[in-house]
Amino acid sequence: MMIDEVGIQKSSKAPWLKRYSSRLVTADEAVKVIKSNDKIIIQPGCAAPLKLINAMVERKEELTNVEIYHILIVGDVPYTKPGMEKHFRHKAFFIGANARQAVNEGRADFIPIFLHEVTLLFKRDIIVPDVAMIHVSMPDEHGFCSYGIDVGNIKTPAEKAKCVIAQVNKRMPRGLGNSFIHVNKIDHIVEVDEPLIEAPQVDPDASKEMIAIYDKIGSYVASLIDDGSTLQMGIGAIPDAVLKYLHHKKDLGIHTEMFSDGLIDLIEEGVVNGEKKTLHPGKLIAGFVLGTRRAFDFIDNNPIFEFHPQEYVNDPFIIAKNDKMIAINSAIEIDITGQVCADSMGPRLYSGIGGQVDFVRGASHSEGGKPIIALPSATKDLKISRIVSALKSGAGVVTSRGDVHYVVTEYGIADLYGKTIRERAIALINIAHPKFRDELTEYAKKTFNI
Repeated sequence: MMIDEVGIQKSSKAPWLKRYSSRLVTADEAVKVIKSNDKIIIQPGCAAPLKLINAMVERKEELTNVEIYHILIVGDVPYTKPGMEKHFRHKAFFIGANARQAVNEGRADFIPIFLHEVTLLFKRDIIVPDVAMIHVSMPDEHGFCSYGIDVGNIKTPAEKAKCVIAQVNKRMPRGLGNSFIHVNKIDHIVEVDEPLIEAPQVDPDASKEMIAIYDKIGSYVASLIDDGSTLQMGIGAIPDAVLKYLHHKKDLGIHTEMFSDGLIDLIEEGVVNGEKKTLHPGKLIAGFVLGTRRAFDFIDNNPIFEFHPQEYVNDPFIIAKNDKMIAINSAIEIDITGQVCADSMGPRLYSGIGGQVDFVRGASHSEGGKPIIALPSATKDLKISRIVSALKSGAGVVTSRGDVHYVVTEYGIADLYGKTIRERAIALINIAHPKFRDELTEYAKKTFNI
C-alpha cells in the first residue's frame, strides 16, 4: 500500500486511513461502475488519469453511448478513435489537437461555452455526471488529496458526481488553495506511481523567421504592461515571448486560467510577487498548469499559489477586481472591424472559446486594465493574411468587435477602443503584413469609404 511507504499518516488510528484502505481497487475493478448511457467527467490537461481512461476503453464492448465530458487532454484520447462511436461520445468544452479530427468528422461533439461557465453547467445540475474520474495527490495527514495541477476544471464537477474514482499518484504535487478532496468523498481509489503527462512549450517546428516574429510581438505586448499590473498569460509562443520582456518590470501579479514553465523565472527573480494586487495580494491565482515537471515541482506546497475552480478564476466580475488587469490572448484571424475568430477555420472547428472572452471582459472593466489580442500578421508561409477584410464563411466570432481594445502584430499596436469602423480599418491595415495591405485598403475604400 503506497500510503504506508511515504509515511503520510501521523497515526495508524486515523479514521480516514481505514476508509482509504477499504476503497483500494485496481483500475479494471474501478471502472466496472461505468454503465451504458452514463455521463463521465474526466480531469483534463496534464492531469488526465490515463490508467483509468485506458481501463474504461478496454471495456468498450460492454458499453454503449457513454458520454465523456472535458476540455482538452494532453496525451491520448482513445475513445475518440474511429470505431468507438457506438461505445463513447466525447463532448468537448475545448477541442484538443487529439480530438479535432473526431469532432470535425462527427464522431465527437463540441459545446461552445465560456470557460467560467463550464463548471457552472455541473454546479447548476444542467449536466449531472454519473462518474468523475480524477487524478490526485497522496492524502495528507488529515485525509485530504489535492487535485494538483488541474483544479479549475474538475473540482466542482467531481463534487456533483454520483461516483468518484480517483487515480492517486505519489508524483502529483500538492497544489494549494480551494483544491482538495477528502478521502471520504472518493468511492474507489487506484494507486499509481507514474510520471505526469508533460506539455513542453518549445515549438520544434518554429523557423528562425517565426521566432523573430513572436519575439517582436512579445516586445510590443510588454510595452503595454506597467509595473504593478496583474497578468493573464495563456500558453504558446506569444505568451512565452512576452515573458522574455518582463524581467525589468516590478511587482507584477498573476490572475490567470492557466500558466506554464515560463512564469517560474519571473517568480524566482521577484518580478512576479503579487504585492500590488488589489485582489488576493501576494498570491498567484490560477485554475490549472500545462507544462513540464519543472512547473509541477515548483507548485508543490508552494504558498504563493492558490488554485480555484474555473467558475471563480474566470468570472469576469472577479477578474475585474484586479486593478491594471492585463489579458493577453490570441486569434486565428481578425477582420478589419475588430471581430475575432479564435475557435475555427471557417466552419472547421479548431479549439474553443476558452477563457478569452472571460478575461477580455474582466480586463476591460478593471481599473487601468488592458485586454490585448496578439497574433502574427500572416500564416507561416505568408500565403494568408491573419488580418482580413471579412472572416471566412462559417467562422465563429469568439470576441466581438465591441469587446476588442488592443490588437498587436509584429508590425505594431492598434488601439481600437472607442474608434469608428473606418478608424479601426485604418489602424488594423497599418499592422497587417505589407503583402496584404493594398488589397485590404481597396476593400476598406469600397466598403467603408476610408
